[in-house]
Amino acid sequence: MIAEFGVSAEVALLPYVLYVLGLGCGPLLAAPMSETFGRRAVYLIAIPIFALFTLGAGFSQSIASLTICRFLAGVFGSPGLSIGSATLSDMWKPSERAVPMAIYVTTPFLGPAIGPLVGGYATYAYGWRWTQWVLLFFTVVGLGPALGMKETYKSAILKKRAEERGIKPKGSQRTALQSAKFFLRSTLTRPVTMAFVEPVVSLFTVYIAVNFGTLYAFFAAFPYVFSKVYGFGIRSTGLTFLGLGVGCLVACCIIIAFSKLVFRPQVQKSIAAGKGGKVQPEARLYPAMIGSICLPISLFWFAWSAQAGVHWIAPVVAEGVFGCGNMLIFMSATLYLMDFYGPLYGASAMGSNNLARYILGASFPLFALQMYERLGIGWATSLLGFISLALTPIPWAFYIWGPKLRAMSKYQPAS
Repeated sequence: MIAEFGVSAEVALLPYVLYVLGLGCGPLLAAPMSETFGRRAVYLIAIPIFALFTLGAGFSQSIASLTICRFLAGVFGSPGLSIGSATLSDMWKPSERAVPMAIYVTTPFLGPAIGPLVGGYATYAYGWRWTQWVLLFFTVVGLGPALGMKETYKSAILKKRAEERGIKPKGSQRTALQSAKFFLRSTLTRPVTMAFVEPVVSLFTVYIAVNFGTLYAFFAAFPYVFSKVYGFGIRSTGLTFLGLGVGCLVACCIIIAFSKLVFRPQVQKSIAAGKGGKVQPEARLYPAMIGSICLPISLFWFAWSAQAGVHWIAPVVAEGVFGCGNMLIFMSATLYLMDFYGPLYGASAMGSNNLARYILGASFPLFALQMYERLGIGWATSLLGFISLALTPIPWAFYIWGPKLRAMSKYQPAS
């Protein structure tokens, strides 16, 4: 794109970072729309529009049109990320949710591993526009099963059933003003408020956002590192991202094993004790504790193995450890916030988290390359490692003081 459009490296990154920003902005509309019209309607409207803007990006003849199409593709591609977890929550009980949620969360974490691999070979063979055509192929594959999907959201199902029977549902006549107030409170105001007044939300939001920023910074840094130190071309560099993918698969296995071997027996004990299967939310934090140790280790490992020119497998393995730790923290924090605040307030807590992580994910690549050029590979990655090390105590602190914070919070669900 730099060669074709005659732009700088920073400008050439804009279609990428604004796509990521679109992924953060889209849920502000997708989430409340799914609660008004149902999950299925949002999927079937958003996915074809995503495909159209991806098509527009592939045919773009200027960096401006490419950037705009990519941003809007991110907005309309976001429902798969933002309401996918809600769809799973419609279908599985909290005690049964960890396994399907782990599999679901693994797929977008695998995207950053598969994308550069496929994109590297497609670009080398056919040009950068084929990165968009490949996305269209995946979109068609995803849209096919969605056409046969049934509605999962309880309120939408009951509303449709009532309409078929000629029954007017209670509370269905919400005025436009009431709907606007509800949207502002639940989708905009509450997530921002919780991010400032709830330590659990604010600290986990910062932690996850920094982790995502680091992950997306790697997409700009890896081509620099592996071409400069190891002489890799665009195809070989794409292969190095498989380390992240392997790490995510390992994290998925750890989460499933934890759910079956640790969390589910605690639920059974709670049922046997007559507590209705309720378990302290802090039981969700064990994977995050493991992940919090993995992250700084992986960053320092990557920093100085690449700086020293050790065999390329060393930094690739370090990527895998980072991918594993990042996913363990994200998955554990998501389940913890949902258990800590309940479905209503938990969605607001994740709303602030979602926007913050994609804002940092869009920001970090803009300065990552300059940081690596000026500080060097070792110290640039070590800087990220020191930041990660400073955030390591967060899940451990919540494991200790979580019950006290829960007692102080005004956003606790009704018993």
